[in-house]
Amino acid sequence: MALPHLDRPICEPVELQPGSPVRVERIRQGREANASDPFVHFHDVHELVLFGRVGGHFDADGRRYALTPHAIVFVPSMHQHDFALDAGPRGWTLLQVEADVGEVLAHKPGMERLRHSFCARPDRALRQRLELLADWLLALEATDPLALPLAELLLCAIVRAPDIEGEKLAADVHGLQRLRPAIDQLRRHPAEAPGAEQAAALCALSPAYFSRRFKQQVGMSWSDYVRTHRLHLASRRLLETTQSIATIADALGFATPSHFGELFHRRFGITPGDYRQAGRARPTSRQQ
Repeated sequence: MALPHLDRPICEPVELQPGSPVRVERIRQGREANASDPFVHFHDVHELVLFGRVGGHFDADGRRYALTPHAIVFVPSMHQHDFALDAGPRGWTLLQVEADVGEVLAHKPGMERLRHSFCARPDRALRQRLELLADWLLALEATDPLALPLAELLLCAIVRAPDIEGEKLAADVHGLQRLRPAIDQLRRHPAEAPGAEQAAALCALSPAYFSRRFKQQVGMSWSDYVRTHRLHLASRRLLETTQSIATIADALGFATPSHFGELFHRRFGITPGDYRQAGRARPTSRQQ
């Protein structure tokens, strides 16, 4: 069974396991995969995506990049980005690295490229080396002492890949910065997300202007964004923790477990319990 959240795994809120500065996952989807829905977002980790078969586009820092087979994407911590993937077979390896680790690496000589988002297409020789490193990393536990050096080596290697030229977007690249206080508050305390008026006050904007600007920049209302953020975070906790559904619902600010279940089913087309059961039946990312 294809889990619905795997249509958008590169857009979920990220919670690295304690003691694990690295998270890696390999995703393969078949002909049944739907085109992905937009959800503009950012993470507090550095993110690398090594695509195999893929089509669609990637938006970051005010530019749009066409995604073609074997493209690679890098996004620094806290940079706004989004993916729109075409329907049909596709696959990628996702690497997420703790923000502090990535920042240190990005300030080393020759690594300045890691301070900005980019899309690139490695030649065949470099692609084979990247795939070899990714395979090795996937075979390790996240807490293995070799995991972080291998992740850093991957990041060092991708800066050698030739750029894919991006198309400048009409939207204001700095527009999200005015909204960050509200988004940061949601990310820190998802169960206590501010309402639209409080969110506007955090951004020193009027409620009407905040709502209009948020919809323009993110593509959905503030309340829709809050709900989507919580549901994606819940989907990850269902798979990666043993917390009860009721505990997850309460911790993320849903009124009741039944209300959470209704919203989850509406978003993903499956109940939280069935979702967790299907996730446990899947092979792990290291076995895919």
